[in-house]
Amino acid sequence: MKIEILYPEVCNLYGDLQNIEYLKRSAVASGVTDVEIIETSLKSEPYFANNQVDLIYLGTMTESAQELVINALKNYKERISSLIDEGQIFLVTGNALEIFGEYIECEEKENIECLGIFKTHAVQRMLERYNSLYVGKIFDVDVVGFKSQFTHSYGDFVGLFETVRGDGLNPGTKSEGIRKNNFLGTYIIGPLLVLNPLLTKKLLAMMGVENPVVAYEESAMDVYEHRLSEFMEPTRGLTY
Repeated sequence: MKIEILYPEVCNLYGDLQNIEYLKRSAVASGVTDVEIIETSLKSEPYFANNQVDLIYLGTMTESAQELVINALKNYKERISSLIDEGQIFLVTGNALEIFGEYIECEEKENIECLGIFKTHAVQRMLERYNSLYVGKIFDVDVVGFKSQFTHSYGDFVGLFETVRGDGLNPGTKSEGIRKNNFLGTYIIGPLLVLNPLLTKKLLAMMGVENPVVAYEESAMDVYEHRLSEFMEPTRGLTY
């Protein structure tokens, strides 16, 4: 199994790289004997440019790092688009999903041109940080997580999660994230996979693992079920 992490030196806000550490440990617990993690730096050619991988991961970053990542990936736009069409698995968390839209609308400078793979755009409001708890559904699985962002995204998209509690990709929709084939993009941070062992199992199955289990399953499920119960309390506020 090969997993490529893009730009871990700048894309690790909120401990998001633990998504891949937990995925690796879960793959090993499922009987996968050879898990290779490829870390691609901003100055390196992505491994996916000329090779096959099982998963490509891109995590949350600062607003200034978004421009660095766009510049690093712009020459591989066609390759990325083709991989998505072919069913390559991508996991993209936090504001990294904005990189794949058309542009980021800024307040005090020119809009930032993005990769333009999806017909979406982000609206950035640096004085209006949005923090919230979140509950959604995918594959008949409940998903919990957190959001902390200065942006919302708008446009023509197919959502990844159907929102149960909280806002979707923007406050006007209950569809959260972006999905096309096996491209899975979401604003949820957390890290997403550590918080959601059932989702981790589904992802392992997508990657071809038979009878997937997750690392520390009993503890992970206890914490997940407790958090889900708390987030679903009718009187619990979601934004903070």
